[in-house]
Amino acid sequence: MNVLVYLVPIALVLGLGGLCAFLWSLKNGQYDDVEGTAYRMLSDEDLPK
Repeated sequence: MNVLVYLVPIALVLGLGGLCAFLWSLKNGQYDDVEGTAYRMLSDEDLPK
């Protein structure tokens, strides 16, 4: 049971860290253009001719 004293705070810190990273990515516009990347991947504009 002594291991829970270490594991619970570590799990909380990791969870809060993941939540902060997700909120930071939302704030910086990471998910604004979800479909644009898929269309840019299919584009042939950058290929040499």
